[in-house]
Amino acid sequence: MKTCPFCAITRGEAPVSTVFEDKEVMAFIPLHPVYPGACLVIPKIHIDHFTDLPDPLAARVMVIAQQVGRKIMEVYNPLRVGLLVHGFTVPHAHLHVIPQYGPLDIMHKHYAYCADGKVQFGDKDIPTLSRPELDRLAADIRL
Repeated sequence: MKTCPFCAITRGEAPVSTVFEDKEVMAFIPLHPVYPGACLVIPKIHIDHFTDLPDPLAARVMVIAQQVGRKIMEVYNPLRVGLLVHGFTVPHAHLHVIPQYGPLDIMHKHYAYCADGKVQFGDKDIPTLSRPELDRLAADIRL
């Protein structure tokens, strides 16, 4: 795609700080890394939604993300490495690989609440579903 910044990177038309590259996948440092070592792993082919990646390509992206994550653990020693598919910033499938130094480094807005004049995070405002409700949700998406 001509206007996609990630496609420009894969074509060599935009500067990039490459961590890994093969014929199908690239891993690189984003322009605004949340922590040193944070990376993006992308397929070289332009596909907007991560769920539209063919299974073998999605698996390749995940394997590279695992390898990058292991290297992040070795070099930066975070508590964990998180993987995040966000998909709202650039319309090209990408996987964030993020060093995590605490439980809030990757968090969902539904976990945020205010208490004692501070923003805090937890599941207190998220309803606990009954087992039949959970089973129904599982049945809805069962493979």
